[in-house]
Amino acid sequence: MDLTASHLLREAGQSPVLQGLAIVAGTFILEDGATVASAMAVQDHHVALPVALVSLYLGIVLGDIGLYGLGRLAAAVPWAKRLIPEQRQFRTRDWLNKHVFKVVFVARFLPGVRLPTYTTCGFLHASFTRFVLAATGATLIWTSLLFGLSIKVGDALMTHLGAWRWVGAAVFLVIIILAGRFAAHAAKASQAHSLSPAGPSPAGPSQSDT
Repeated sequence: MDLTASHLLREAGQSPVLQGLAIVAGTFILEDGATVASAMAVQDHHVALPVALVSLYLGIVLGDIGLYGLGRLAAAVPWAKRLIPEQRQFRTRDWLNKHVFKVVFVARFLPGVRLPTYTTCGFLHASFTRFVLAATGATLIWTSLLFGLSIKVGDALMTHLGAWRWVGAAVFLVIIILAGRFAAHAAKASQAHSLSPAGPSPAGPSQSDT
């Protein structure tokens, strides 16, 4: 993806508006890749720092809202609604509305759980306002950290690899993705527990759900 984002930025030329749109589009393909590529473009003085960061924040938050929207659309499909017993939906929705900020915030830092978590928030009609606030806050922190780290790594790659720095950037991105997948796998059990309200047993719905 960092190659795709770089291609989009090259096609955008020197127009800040087109550069911003290219970065936003890149976040819809792979967020981390767009972040790394944008940081490298800033280092090359091809993209202004404010344009890169604002576009990254906007694109990522819009993507999160899109996942929430997909969940809301799925909830309107009769067969999809029947996948979860109605009483359990009500109970889980009540729990989720109380913890939506924490759930959304934590999911941002656990690669692999964001899609099911955010679509579940939409499916269960969790508070949209709280969802957006949590998604925005988490994006500001995570994206800023990754962007800053990419700048530092880019400096080192420029020093040691020169024109081959994009190869190093691709390796850096792969490391980020693999590390995220490992963290998500390690946290899978605890994350699944945190998304379930107190009451239902892991083995299945209680008698009150049937």
